[in-house]
Amino acid sequence: MTSREIRQAFLDFFKSKGHQIVPSAPVVVKNDPTLMFTNAGMNQFKDLFLGEAPIKFPRVADTQRCLR
Repeated sequence: MTSREIRQAFLDFFKSKGHQIVPSAPVVVKNDPTLMFTNAGMNQFKDLFLGEAPIKFPRVADTQRCLR
């Protein structure tokens, strides 16, 4: 199995469970002066966690490129 197939199987599983699939955010963060780069899949949801943006979907899944 290739890495692409593994990622797709992961996303397909969560989609089958009712999750909204969202695209990977950029590795270089543009609108957050507290981060230089994406280091976790949750970074793109920071505004939602802080209550600064409305939650559009109750469940989401993504495969986030990151730098660690």
